[in-house]
Amino acid sequence: MAKNLTRKILESHLVEGKITVGEEIGIRIDQILLQDATGTMAMLEFEALGLDGIKAELAVQYVDHNILQTDNKNADDHRYLQTAAAHYGLHFSPAGNGVSHQVHMERFGIPGKTLLGSDSHTPGAAGVSVLGIGAGGLDVALCMAGYPYHLPCPVVLGVKLTGEMPDWVSAKDLILEMLKRYGVKGCIGKIVEYYGPGVKNLSATDRETIGNMGTELGATTSIFPSDENTRSYLEAQGRRDAWVELHGDEGADYDEHAEIDLSKLEPLIAKPSSPGNVVPVREVAGIKVDQVIVGSSVNSSFRDLMVVARIVEGRHSSPWTSLHVNPGSRQVIENIAAGGGVLPLLRAGARIHEPGCLGCIGMGQAPGTGQVSLRTMPRNFPGRSGTKDDQVYLCSPETVAAAALKGVITDPRDLGKEMEYPRIKDPEQYLVDEVSIICPREDLRKIDVVRGPNIAPLPTFEALPETLETEVVLVVGDNISTDTIMPAGNQILPLRSNIPAISRFVFSMVDPDFHAKAKEKGAVTVIGGDNYGQGSSREHAALAPRYLGVRAVIAKSFARIHMANLCNYGILPLVFARPEDQEMFRPGSKVVYEGVRERLAGGGEEIPVRVDGAAIKTLLHVSPRMRRQLLAGGALNIVKQGL
Repeated sequence: MAKNLTRKILESHLVEGKITVGEEIGIRIDQILLQDATGTMAMLEFEALGLDGIKAELAVQYVDHNILQTDNKNADDHRYLQTAAAHYGLHFSPAGNGVSHQVHMERFGIPGKTLLGSDSHTPGAAGVSVLGIGAGGLDVALCMAGYPYHLPCPVVLGVKLTGEMPDWVSAKDLILEMLKRYGVKGCIGKIVEYYGPGVKNLSATDRETIGNMGTELGATTSIFPSDENTRSYLEAQGRRDAWVELHGDEGADYDEHAEIDLSKLEPLIAKPSSPGNVVPVREVAGIKVDQVIVGSSVNSSFRDLMVVARIVEGRHSSPWTSLHVNPGSRQVIENIAAGGGVLPLLRAGARIHEPGCLGCIGMGQAPGTGQVSLRTMPRNFPGRSGTKDDQVYLCSPETVAAAALKGVITDPRDLGKEMEYPRIKDPEQYLVDEVSIICPREDLRKIDVVRGPNIAPLPTFEALPETLETEVVLVVGDNISTDTIMPAGNQILPLRSNIPAISRFVFSMVDPDFHAKAKEKGAVTVIGGDNYGQGSSREHAALAPRYLGVRAVIAKSFARIHMANLCNYGILPLVFARPEDQEMFRPGSKVVYEGVRERLAGGGEEIPVRVDGAAIKTLLHVSPRMRRQLLAGGALNIVKQGL
């Protein structure tokens, strides 16, 4: 039988289950990616397992999110991560070296490998044909310990690409076209596999952009073939030996199909405040722009920054528009400098920042009140920039450059009347920066792990009782993101290794008193709508609510990673059997789950619930493994018992 590339990679890594859509499978994970905002908790969880070192083929700890050092917290946690990485045998990439996805692709990505990351944009690894999946920190910690990663066997959506993109259109417009078609939940439970004759017209870093933002579709991950473009990129990185050709078989079947003619794409833009709110740039042209940013975790490669440099060369940004450049890695800015791109950016008024996530997670670069910001970043969830009621648009580097010059949203094709489109080619040989990464060595294994005062012990949680009595503290609507549940930003993220402290900010954007109300009630139910928990992989959006007493979330549907995180910490993820039953719940409603432990232990999918005395039916769609986690009060309880 002709097989697609996704199936080939899954089958070669399968250790549990069968490749049948919807059934839970366990796959071997070759490589691990951790970043500091979520990796600190993952490292604490790994330490709690009591092992003397990692069991995975390779693990890399990156510091790219919390690089602002406004007090001791981030600096202390960075030292903890560095010493823990040395002690347990991880590579360590310090602050300023670059964003995890960009650096991992440059230095470690190998076609056909599996990569699990404590960051939801890990699917950017598709740039070099790595099957990269984002997950919560506990799942990552367990894979570091040699356990398989479990997930529902995904649907494979085959997207056939034909043609070549016209001038002033780039890879960002392709993934925005996908978001225009599918929205932020249209690919939940799916892997998007791109194939066809148009693939050869996309560079490795183009593919990273598409894979990275595929997360915003709700997709498990994305994948591209490993072809001559992959070989050229790895060869330019000095890693020719890592290349292997990979592709689906001729005539391979897909569970679902789509086709995009690249030649028919136009510049697109996602309006506030969702990556799925996509329209053609021409429909919003003329809106005044106060800030533009190119770079961060996506569109931060050599090509993306250099195309902006060439567009603005010899000109200056509008006096009312602040131009920011966030390189993806130290290597990127070194090659931009060598290619003559830094001076044009500086002379155009650009503020070139150190490599890192920065404004993407509200770590600086927040726009002013009522100001419009155009960004090449992957997300524009409400308030994520750090400014309440922000007006953040997502677009391509070309559209960012056009807005920087004109001071208003501008279809970049209009610049074609003034200049030729600068088609940028990647270097045949990159300046390679490897010395900034600290590699594992036996002498480093003797280093003691250093813990600052902000690192608190992991909380422990009790098992599920026979009957669970709770009270509703909050009712929310559709597409609630993990940014809404557990906000980011420079005040909150430094508390990531201190669950009692960070829990004070749970749902603070919706109800500033949520933490106090939840602690007072003792056992809490939260009511949600469709796609509850979309966005980031941060397990703090499950762990901190559990610390406050949240024992169940009843919603219309859940995002994949967040649902797994809820089970990891013993929070029941229940789905309304009748969506209209959501209307029966209000803050203060008494919710009772009678005999819930017996029902879970017996494998029942229907979980009866009484709300203010009235009976409704909810559904529990979890695997037997997840049931055991819920019964035990969390995955860590089970693993520690086994060890």
